[in-house]
Amino acid sequence: MVASLPLSLLAIAFYLAGASWLWLHLLRKVPEKKQLIQVLGGFAFIHHSLVLFDALGLPTQLHLGLAEVALLLTWLTCSFILFASFRHPTLNLGALLFPLAALALAFAQFTDRPSSLLSKDHQLYFHILASLSAYGLFALASVQSVLLGMQNYQLKHRHLQGLISVLPPLQVMERLLFDLLLAGQLLLTLGMLSGWLYFDHFFAPGLLHKTLLSFMAWIIFGILLFGHWRFGWRGLTAVRWTLGGSLLLLLAYFGSQFVLQFLLA
Repeated sequence: MVASLPLSLLAIAFYLAGASWLWLHLLRKVPEKKQLIQVLGGFAFIHHSLVLFDALGLPTQLHLGLAEVALLLTWLTCSFILFASFRHPTLNLGALLFPLAALALAFAQFTDRPSSLLSKDHQLYFHILASLSAYGLFALASVQSVLLGMQNYQLKHRHLQGLISVLPPLQVMERLLFDLLLAGQLLLTLGMLSGWLYFDHFFAPGLLHKTLLSFMAWIIFGILLFGHWRFGWRGLTAVRWTLGGSLLLLLAYFGSQFVLQFLLA
């Protein structure tokens, strides 16, 4: 990925600059400067997007190695908190997420590009990217739910120092969780629909359990989102349902890899 080295270096520089200011703010050395972080994060996001597009090989190819997946997931994560920051105070999360994105960009420069998936059927690319993006958002939602559970516990036991002093308010954390779940549910729906409409092997023996587990997870997340909208489900209920659905997706992905590589090899 040498061709994208200048873009990667610029993205890394912007991410680290934004993260440095956030850490200084959390240590109460500098003022917050929300707009400065948004500008730095925005420039990093633009360059990250260009690097990702080149790394994936789009639109004629699709490279999906470990480095490319890391680039995609960190891009999704950073774009989410940046866009959410216009409505909610989420930028403090960038203190950890921006350096992770910078690390993914650096890692990609030292990794050989994997063989590409060549296809004239762009529905295949859409299905893979939509499904992978949904998995990434649900993985982030599971982390968010764990943080929410810890924050809820600390508030109940009146522990007002440490983690809780850095995270956004509890209501904001819950809103972020359900925004993540909604975005992930939309992408998972698109991924499943495209797989069902365009691919005959979607219910093949080696992929049947992946399809069923993904559908079960889709139902769980759908029930949770409906319960939140209709009955106001939140707190530990949201944490449990989110982790349960994410576990099913984890089994769907890694279980299918195990079946294909070991049982059906």
